[in-house]
Amino acid sequence: MGGSKIGKMIYNFGGGDAEGRTGMKNLLGGKGANLAEMASLGLPVPPGFTITTEVCTAFYENDRQYPDGLREGVAESMKKIEAEVGKEFGSTSNPLLVSVRSGARASMPGMMDTVLNLGLNDETVRGLAALSGDERFAYDSYRRFVQMYSDVVLGMEHHAFEEILDTYKDERDYYLDTDMQAADWKAIIEQYKAAVQQKLGKPFPLDPEEQLWGAIDAVFGSWMNDRSKTYRRLNGIPEEWGTAVNVQAMVFGNMGDSSATGVAFTRDPSTGDNHYYGEFLVNAQGEDVVAGIRTPQNLTRAGRMRQGNDQPSLEEVMPETYKELTDVFVKLEGHYRDMQDIEFTIQEGKLWMLQTRTGKRTAKAALKIAVDLCEEGKIDEKTAVTRVNPAALDQLLHPTLDPNAERDLLTKGLPASPGAASGEVVFTADEAERLAEAGRKVMLVRVETSPEDIHGMHAAAGIVTARGGMTSHAAVVARGMGRACVCGAGDLRIEKDGSAFTVAGRTIAKGEQITIDGATGEVFAGAVKTIEPELSGDFAKLMEWADKHRRMTVRANAETPLDAKTARGFGAEGIGLCRTEHMFFDAERILAVREMILSEDETGRRAAISKLLPYQRDDFRELFTVMRGLPVTVRLLDPPLHEFLPHTDEEIAEVAQAAGVETEVFKRRAKALHEANPMLGHRGCRLGISYPEIYEMQVRALLEAACEVAEETGDAVVPEIMVPLVSTKAELATLRARIEAVGKDVFAAKGRTLDYLVGTMIELPRAALTADRIAEEAEFFSFGTNDLTQTTFGLSRDDAGSFLPLYVRQGILEQDPFVSLDRDGVGELVKIAAQKGRATREGLKLGICGEHGGDPASIAFCELVGLDYVSCSPYRVPIARLAAAQCALAGEED
Repeated sequence: MGGSKIGKMIYNFGGGDAEGRTGMKNLLGGKGANLAEMASLGLPVPPGFTITTEVCTAFYENDRQYPDGLREGVAESMKKIEAEVGKEFGSTSNPLLVSVRSGARASMPGMMDTVLNLGLNDETVRGLAALSGDERFAYDSYRRFVQMYSDVVLGMEHHAFEEILDTYKDERDYYLDTDMQAADWKAIIEQYKAAVQQKLGKPFPLDPEEQLWGAIDAVFGSWMNDRSKTYRRLNGIPEEWGTAVNVQAMVFGNMGDSSATGVAFTRDPSTGDNHYYGEFLVNAQGEDVVAGIRTPQNLTRAGRMRQGNDQPSLEEVMPETYKELTDVFVKLEGHYRDMQDIEFTIQEGKLWMLQTRTGKRTAKAALKIAVDLCEEGKIDEKTAVTRVNPAALDQLLHPTLDPNAERDLLTKGLPASPGAASGEVVFTADEAERLAEAGRKVMLVRVETSPEDIHGMHAAAGIVTARGGMTSHAAVVARGMGRACVCGAGDLRIEKDGSAFTVAGRTIAKGEQITIDGATGEVFAGAVKTIEPELSGDFAKLMEWADKHRRMTVRANAETPLDAKTARGFGAEGIGLCRTEHMFFDAERILAVREMILSEDETGRRAAISKLLPYQRDDFRELFTVMRGLPVTVRLLDPPLHEFLPHTDEEIAEVAQAAGVETEVFKRRAKALHEANPMLGHRGCRLGISYPEIYEMQVRALLEAACEVAEETGDAVVPEIMVPLVSTKAELATLRARIEAVGKDVFAAKGRTLDYLVGTMIELPRAALTADRIAEEAEFFSFGTNDLTQTTFGLSRDDAGSFLPLYVRQGILEQDPFVSLDRDGVGELVKIAAQKGRATREGLKLGICGEHGGDPASIAFCELVGLDYVSCSPYRVPIARLAAAQCALAGEED
């Protein structure tokens, strides 16, 4: 023992009262707080005490030494349990046994350690046998304790004990553990203790006090075991939270046929239906229900009938206890105003409550439960909106794998775009498009994708890449299209001739079927059955409630009429990013783009690019028509020109012929355009300044389309023209002047005018830091946080996937900054730009259009900074709507 003193370290509960409450979850952990709450409600809770999470923090800060006074406090609390139950810890005639369990503030099921039946040894077990009148029960409990303690505290592999037990049962033709009698358990216990002695070189500890502190040490120690670390990393649980430890008097579900143990939900966690759902076992302890050794029985008769189970339900076996249990269900759900996950034990006909917590549920169930509770008058609309995890809505917006279908896992990459899809393997975008047009479902497998693959990506049912991260080209485009996508499947190797790919020693040939789950990153051989999403009335109702309480508006990143219609169907309130380069890759247009690039002078470029103007105008007409008066932000051409050039000799020859130049001339021009780092080179507004005719064509097409749609529909069309990659005020001033000159020409020709805005995408640190000056020319800022993250960190989003997961695992970064906005660096730049921009231009419109616009944690930051809108992929619009509402409601509480 050692270290400095901290606040109150131990909170007692039981006997109809408790020192803690639910609101003390941060200090007592979820389990401890809820045990205290149940005890204070007068429910039958075995007495015990909770050692706080602050002790856990002190334990690790002081080299695994406990604060002064803890041992004395534990001894005092053990005395209180003894007084409550009338038993004595370590007594050979009237022994008290306890459980020692973990309890973090966030539920971490199965991640940390538990020890049951603690306090048993060769002498106390005889006292327990005499006291209970059941020798078999006593020695069954003892063998469970030896096995669990040896595993959790002493570090023995549990399978060593399972082998001993299985061998013993096989030799005697026993099938179930319940076939074992007291003499059998005595023999097993001796074999267990001998195994401990042989493996560890020391005997199994028989002193109850030593056992207790060994278990407390182990539970605090389990906070830092590998599985707990992994779970925290995957679920965003901070390491500094720590765990509490709960020590509680044991009650026994294995004292014969009048005893049982079980787990129950007050509503169905899969569907959300308002019926009790759960399982139990007669003559068993809690771990038996989840261990799979015996098949549990249904809680209710109706549940048994639904599953076709011929074993009687608890409702039928113990009707009086079942009625008492359902009364507890009503009380707990009414108290917590949410579906509860409950653990209970029945000891010789008496009901004991061991745990309650807010039950984990599917997205479908979460929606139904939130809406039902609201309509039942148990919660209000605002509370209902906060009850659904926005990220979980992905489960409802895309097809998912049938949970009962067989799967043959090939490899795993990054879960880049959710949804499940099957199809035959193809390796080129052209082939994907050709086969899709013939009515076949295809899976496009590439080392990585580029903008010229856009047609194949659109045609494919799903996309797999060997390289790239969560914001790579493939990931971003797939999410925008609603295509399932797995990126960064690093062990996947594509044959150079495009005939097959190999992974983990297996070869999948072109044309063979594969299935991907974009929500998990898994790739399977063959076709796996999928389930189509159902957007029920509950979904629409919750979204309607969310929209009432949002402050920020939600737009979509979209550039095709299909994307725009999808976005509107999901409730988008405009387009926050139309990437015009995606409009250039159509087969009819790409030749004109390439001719423009090959041209040696402005005259040639203007001639080539004029061929694109009708196409662009039609594109914009369709977008404005679909959006019907909602704002549409159009980003002028952004990527470097080399991305539009062909790569194969056949394509090069075709383009050269169309342009009327020699192949060698083409190659020289392509070489001249080559850049060592094109993402930091001649792109964005730099193209607009070097080749003003490109932006002039786009602005003309845009404004002509806006005028025509406004005249035809009578809707107010307000285009927002966005200039990308600005780093200085002078760049934007130069291009704004040219945009306004084109506008005057268009309005003179059309005989009408309309309002439009000129703004910029803030995606460079210098732009953020000089935003006050840039705002003199910009009427809006849209934060392009994909590139702002790249330029702030000096990371390539396409390549960083190879090492960023390591950074996250080692705690160098809390999370992938391309997935969730880095508040300390990138976020600080956003905050600076917002403040400086609005200081110059009070009504400056602010939005975000990077992939972070669909991430709930990043949306929370946008609310904090006071942005006007977020823009995200169409399929993430409902997620953003719900997240924005929750952020606004959280702000009300603050």
